This record gives sequence, C-alpha cells and structure tokens, in this order.
Amino acid sequence: MLGHYPQSFEYATIGGFAATRSAGQASSGYGRFDALVSSVRLVAPAGDLETLATPHTAAGPALRELVIGSEGVFGVIPDVTVRVRPMPKQRRYEAWMAESFEAGAEIVRALAQGPGLPDVIRVSDEEETEVSLALSGPRGLAGSLFGSYLGLRRRRGGSLVIVGFEGEEESVARRRALSVRELQRGGGVYLGQSAGRSWEHGRYQGPYLRDTLMGMGAMVETLETSHTWTELAGLHAAVGGAIRESLAGQGTPGLVFCHLSHAYADGASLYFTFIARSREGAEVEQWRQVKRAASEAIVASGGTITHHHAVGRDHAPYMEAEVGATGLGVLRAAKQQLDPAGIMNPGKLLA
Repeated sequence: MLGHYPQSFEYATIGGFAATRSAGQASSGYGRFDALVSSVRLVAPAGDLETLATPHTAAGPALRELVIGSEGVFGVIPDVTVRVRPMPKQRRYEAWMAESFEAGAEIVRALAQGPGLPDVIRVSDEEETEVSLALSGPRGLAGSLFGSYLGLRRRRGGSLVIVGFEGEEESVARRRALSVRELQRGGGVYLGQSAGRSWEHGRYQGPYLRDTLMGMGAMVETLETSHTWTELAGLHAAVGGAIRESLAGQGTPGLVFCHLSHAYADGASLYFTFIARSREGAEVEQWRQVKRAASEAIVASGGTITHHHAVGRDHAPYMEAEVGATGLGVLRAAKQQLDPAGIMNPGKLLA
C-alpha cells in the first residue's frame, strides 16, 4: 500500500498527487506525497527530464522537487516511482474531546515532538465540533456511550479530536499507549472507537455535502494554510476573523470553522470551511471577496498560501509573497527552459 489518502482519493491519480504536492489524511504517519516519491519523469516540450530511483542523492539541487508541485506548467508527469509498504495488520480509529481548540493543538504539538504521533490526527475547533455533533444524528458521534458528556461539552465548548493508528498490532498498541498518555495529560476525554470509525467511514463525503448545499443556495468553500506552533493560534484567529468580517460586510454572515489536520514537529496545518447564504446573481464576486480577505490574512500572518490544495489560478497572485521575487524568477526561468512556447497549463502556478 501507499498510505496516501487525500479527500480526492476516489478520483485522483498518482500523477495528480505529484503535480499538486498532495498531502493525505494519514500524512502524519505515512508522510506527504512528496516524501513517498522515489523518482519522477517529466515530458516537457523541450525534452524529457527523469530522475534516478535512488533513496537519496547529493548531486545538486533536487530536480525531483522541481517536478513535484509543478502543476503541469513544465510538462506532463507520466511516470512516478513511489515507496510502498506492507498492508497494516490493524487499523484503529477513535475520538477524544479536548477542553478547547488551543488545548487540543497543544496535545498534538506534544505528540508531534515526541514518539507517539498517530497516523491520523485531527482537532476540530469549537465551531466545527458543534457542527459535527449536529450532523452526526442520534446514531453518530452524539449517540455514543458518551452522549451525556457530549451534550454537556456542546453547551460549554470543547474540541473533537480524531486519532488513527495503522500497522502491526504491537506497533499500534505501543504508539496508542504513548498517545493516550499525552491526550490524558492534556485533559482529553476518551469518546470511543465508534466515533472514530464514523469519521473514517465518511472521510470522503465532504465534497458531496458541499455540492448539495450549493444546490440549495448556499456558498460553501474550504481553504487551508500552515504555520509554526508559535504562530498557529494567531493564524487561526486572523484567518477566521477575516472570513467572518468579509461575509458580514456583504450582508451574508455565516458559519466559519476550522480543524488542524496535518502535524509536524515544527508546526501544523489549518483547514477552514465557511458556509453562508449566496448572494443571488453575485455568487462569484461574493466568493472572490471572501477568498481575497482570507488570503491577505494568511500572507499578513506569515502562513503559506496553500498547504496541500496547490496554487492553480486562485493562489497564483500570492506566489511572490510566498517565494519572493527571486524565487518567482527561478520558476519562470525553468518554465522558459522546459516550455519556451508557454503552452503547458497556462495561467496556473505562475500568474
């Protein structure tokens, strides 16, 4: 198995994973897709570029990294060699409740900087937790043995934490014991495996719900970023505040919520969702204003403009803020070398 499970897993391709520098839901355990790539081949208008299938090389800057995340602007990626591993003997998904989003993030930081980071780790902020409980129904999250506790936390606040472990039984037991110690030390309360399995079962359903809501006259969108642990709380507040202010300023206040979905020793990602009534006849302008406000808040906070959704057209105007004028010039020079006529996926990545 590869272990790479982005929300687009049902329809995505290996080449697409490489072109967008994808990060799957289990990346904390298996690694982002770029960490799983051994070699790539790029077919560009100027010729082929192929890297060796070796674990590591010190032969100059990694051209493999130039191809990964290139989003088709340099050429087509027909071949990718990836690192696979044996199928896990055991999968265990479970849910916990942290006292707050900040407390949950602190638990994840401790796990990421220690030996017990789960393969899947997600912390919903208070708003997303409330929405998740409301959508779960009587037999979902709120219908577990901890229903009364969840009802109490729904009134007082709290953040839902999903953790997942995969691998040999001994490895799962050892890593779970380390995680449980940190979760309990941080004030987490165990909710059971049924809630975790409920999340696992519905892990690819988000886009379908989005389309249904849009068909009912709602504007629904997601965006993501990442930052260091020191700056994460400020980024969460700034971006969420910018989205709320933009929606309210257009006369369409809505729901804004977020979860931490990918953890590293030095920081984590934040994945925002917002839902509001559409401005009939001005849906695109409404979205554009909110997207601009969120993107400017991300840049002002020093976060990345995209953690795993890639750049495309939407984020291309913010690439200079991300990599600087010199870095952008390097990418344009590579584009000119590999695609002198500019025919490959024009308008993406490089505005």
